[in-house]
Amino acid sequence: MANSALLVMDIQRDVIALADDGSGYLPRLRTAIDGARAAGVPVIYVVMGMRPDLPDVAPPTRVVRTVVQAGLFTEGARGSEIHPDVAPLPGETVVTKRRGSAFSGSDMELVLRTHDVDHLVLTGIATSGVVLHTACRANDMDLPLTILSDACMDLDPEVHRTLVEKLFPQWAEVTTAEAWAESIAK
Repeated sequence: MANSALLVMDIQRDVIALADDGSGYLPRLRTAIDGARAAGVPVIYVVMGMRPDLPDVAPPTRVVRTVVQAGLFTEGARGSEIHPDVAPLPGETVVTKRRGSAFSGSDMELVLRTHDVDHLVLTGIATSGVVLHTACRANDMDLPLTILSDACMDLDPEVHRTLVEKLFPQWAEVTTAEAWAESIAK
């Protein structure tokens, strides 16, 4: 997978505080990140960021309104920082998006072209949010996908299960963080 990139999406302090259920999510994600780094696969971080004065929010959709009211994703706020357990190394790219998909309001396409990436490996929170939206956009762009089922998480475990077991296999290879890391180490 010489032209792959691992996308680590919305793993921000406030998101982890809301979503982490104590199941070992961050260590599983770390397995994928460490495997990618060891194999020379670029790790690209994606964060949701809303400007403090909220010019990105008018007129707000239901989802954006909920996010803003909860005080999530404000650029520069401590809670919007990437969680330190999986933080980027110097030189790793961080892309800021303005909506659900890693491509929405970001320079993701430019970053992928710069790295000559033609295959995406998706991880993140929430499975029904950033992972689904990014998978839809990548699918429309004819980008092959791998989705690491246990390196994705959703507030609703049933929605997560349905997506990784029923929908995503129609669009992507679905595997685990450990299996993927092992496959690229060969």
